[in-house]
Order: sequence, then C-alpha cells, then structure tokens
Amino acid sequence: SSDLILEAVASYDLWIWHTFFGCPGTLNDINVLDRSPVFQEFYDGRTPKCEYVVNGHKYNIGYYLSDGIYPRWVAFVKTVPLPQSPKDRLFAERQESVRKDVERAFGVL
Repeated sequence: SSDLILEAVASYDLWIWHTFFGCPGTLNDINVLDRSPVFQEFYDGRTPKCEYVVNGHKYNIGYYLSDGIYPRWVAFVKTVPLPQSPKDRLFAERQESVRKDVERAFGVL
C-alpha cells in the first residue's frame, strides 16, 4: 500500500498555515514530527515570539491543539480524558470544538 501522510496547521477561519507531506512508506504519524519544518523550529529554539498569560503564568511559546497520539511536548495541548469537574468539562468541550474547526478546513477542500 502507498500511504501519504499530511501534517497541517489550520485555523478557525479555514486558513491553512502550514503543510508537510511525508514520503510514502517511510513515515508514520509520529515520526513525521522528526522531519517537520515547523517542529524543527522548536528543536532549534527558533519559534516565533508568542506571549500570553494563563492562570497567572506567563508563556512565551505557541501551542498546537492535538489529540492523544502526539507526544507530551509543551507545544501540544490535548483534551482532558474523561473530564469530571465542570472546569475540565468546559476545557474539553472548548478544545474539541476548536479542533473541529481544523477538520472543517479540510472538509471545505
């Protein structure tokens, strides 16, 4: 079988900011990160400046919404599995709704 893996970064307004295609038969969903130009910037410490504050803690690195398959890197924000508290349920609901925006970007294509 000849598979092609696509890594993409898209926003709620259907704008696709980045694409990277993995070579057929040589990559899987996870090790494509090792060859990704976007994540090479993280490895090299060349990420664009992005400052924001959450719960009084200042961050200076951007983040990407992801699902459970991705590694536990500071750049990936995953949903809360089996959210129990109202706060966790709200976070999971919002995170999953934004991820649907990304899926919608590809549905429009």
